[in-house]
Parts: sequence; C-alpha cells; structure tokens
Amino acid sequence: MRIWLVTIGEPVPVHKNARDRLFRTAYFAHFLADHGHDVTWWTSTFDHYRKRNLFENDTTLSINRRLQINLLHSCGYKSNVSFSRMRDHWQVAKKFSRLIRDSEIHPDVIISSLPTIELCLESVKFGKQSGIPVVLDTRDMWPDIFVDCAPKLLQPIARILLSPLFKNAALACSEATAILGITDAFVEWGIKRGQRQRTDLDRSFPMGYTTVLPPREEIRNAEKFWEGYGIPTHKHAFVACFFGALARSLDIKTIILAARKLKESNKPIYFVICGDGDFFQYYRHMASGLPNIVFPGRVDAVAIHTLMRHADIGLDPLIDRYDFLATINNKAIEYMSAGLPIISSPAHGVLFDLLAKEQCGLSYDCGDADGLVNILLKLWNDRVLVRNMAERSRQVFHEKFTAEKVYNEMMKHLEEIVKSVQ
Repeated sequence: MRIWLVTIGEPVPVHKNARDRLFRTAYFAHFLADHGHDVTWWTSTFDHYRKRNLFENDTTLSINRRLQINLLHSCGYKSNVSFSRMRDHWQVAKKFSRLIRDSEIHPDVIISSLPTIELCLESVKFGKQSGIPVVLDTRDMWPDIFVDCAPKLLQPIARILLSPLFKNAALACSEATAILGITDAFVEWGIKRGQRQRTDLDRSFPMGYTTVLPPREEIRNAEKFWEGYGIPTHKHAFVACFFGALARSLDIKTIILAARKLKESNKPIYFVICGDGDFFQYYRHMASGLPNIVFPGRVDAVAIHTLMRHADIGLDPLIDRYDFLATINNKAIEYMSAGLPIISSPAHGVLFDLLAKEQCGLSYDCGDADGLVNILLKLWNDRVLVRNMAERSRQVFHEKFTAEKVYNEMMKHLEEIVKSVQ
C-alpha cells in the first residue's frame, strides 16, 4: 500500500535531533516501511519541543527507499498555548492542502493525527474528493481542552471564540472513514464529536514502545552522564524518575512538595525530573535548596533508557482533567518497557484502573503531597512489593504495549479499511 501519515509535533528522525526518543508516528512509519509499504510522512519543520525550525525551507528527506518525510516550513511559536501556535498550524495545513492536490501519486489510505484539527480537516476534504479512505488517530481532545485553559469565568467566551475549531473538529470526525484512538475513551470522544455511529472500523490502539536496546557504548556514556549528576546507584537509595515536557498539564509542584517533606525524613529517596518546557525555570526555582531532587533538563533517548534501569519507580503526575482520565500516555508505557512500577495521579481514570488491575503501580490524588510521600515511604520500606510490581509492569508491557505488537495490529487494520472501501 501507499500510506500517508499526517502528524506534526513529534520528534522527527533527522540528524539535528537523531538522539531523541521517537513516538507513535515515527515508530509506525518505520514499521510500515519495514513491512513493504510505501510511506510518506507529512510533518512540519518546526521542532515542538525545542521551539526551533529544523530547516528554513520546505524539505523532503528520503529515509530509505520506502519512507519519505515531507517537512513543511512554518512560522513556529514560543508558547504551547498561544495565537502564534494556531497561526503555525494554519500555515502548515494550507501548505499541505496545496501540495497534496499537486501530487501526481495518491495514497491508498491517509492516517491523520488529531491534533491538529486543521490537518485532519484538509485530509478528510482531499480524501472525499479523491475517493481515498481517511483515518483519524485521536490523541488529544482538541479544541475542548483549549476552553479549559481559560479562567472559569471566561470559558463561555472562549467556547464562542473557538466555535470555528469545534465546527471543524466535528466535520473532520464526521467525514472520516474511521476513528482510531490511543484508548477506547478517545475513540468514543471522536465518535461523539462527529455525531456518528460506531462501526468495526473504529478501534483503539495504545501507544507502542520499542524493545530495541541502544548500543553498549552509548549506554556507557549515559552512565557517565548520570554519574555527573550524582544519581545514587547503591541499593539503599530509592530513585523516582520522570521524563516529559514541564507544562501546565503536569502536577510537578506536588512532587517538589513531596521531596521537601521527604528531605526532613532523612530517607534516601531521590527525584530526577527530566525535561524542559514553559515551566522549567519555575519548577527548578521552586526546588532550589533540595538536595534530593535534580532537574537535568531535556535528555536523549539513551539517557532515558539508562536512568530508567537505575530508577525504582516512574512518576506520571497528570492533572485531574477529563482527557487525562481517558488516556494511557506514552510515559506510562515507556516506564513499563523498563519494568518500572508507576506512581501516577490522579487516583481515578483509565491509567489508574490499569495500574490497579494489573498491580503494577499505585496512585494518589492530584495535589496530595502527603499521599505521594506515604506511597514512596511504603515502597522504600517494602522492596518485595517494588519487585513484584516491577515484574508485573514488565509483563504487562510485553503482553500489550510493545511497538511490534501494537503497530502490527494497526497495519493489519489499515489493510482492512482499504479493502472495505474498494
């Protein structure tokens, strides 16, 4: 098959960020190409995480004979919640719309990630005109969450101002051939947004994570990197790690408050908070003077791999918001790949249910620093429980979340969708 993948905002496997860990579209693109499909990934030159353009013009890269990446240049943005980001997305979508209509070779299927709404809508329009099935892969509940970013008193006004986005999201979901999602709750959200009846083509596929190990030399270099931060590796220490963008959607504040309380207990419990973002300086300043917490900034895939195998638990501190209650995010699956028990917030939702059912993690209420402290002290005192949860975490990953399993099932489903519309 010829397959178009339409996703911006993910790390792109190019030389300027080749050491970044990859996410859903990058894994899927490589998997499809490795299994004989011709893949074109439409994305942006803008690096969402570093807030910079990888290239100063539209650029096409041939990764191998079956995988091509088309990077469309855009204005970029400095803040994730801003009008400049909306302008950036509009620019990419308009350029995408023009280029695909000039394309001489059409795909057999298009899978477009939501977000962005604009790219999903352009994909659906083109698919309808050209008789090509278009699949939406729902990962974030846009534009619903934009309204939540506004103060409560201003949310009715925000909904009115964002009414064009709500209309376009509804149209894209309504006209798509199928709705996929990272959980079943996300699929249901897309079905409801499009006011459509669910069919067998509408399915959930979780995030998948690789089982491929980095080269040993790179792991040794990462070991030295973490030694420079004084991360303890002796068996009496207890290390909690976190990787991700430090944004308003994460409750890092509660982790810092817990670290402050644990400092007073004199227990050797350490926190390593990796990542950057809009709130990086704020949180680092808030944690100043705490010897049991470090902020090394954004680290590469090998450093992540290495630290997870020295850590005792992985932290997944989501805020109590409806879209997060519906997700099992990439972070949780990444921790499972290393056999890490997961400590998450809030103490309800899809991820909470998974951890409780599979006995591979514990949860606390968002904002409850004492609850997090109690969990950490419990685990520090009960290493047998930690080992049991670690083993269950590793088993659950291999049963449900390996990239090979997830993306093989997604590939077969795309093949079924193409057959169903022929």
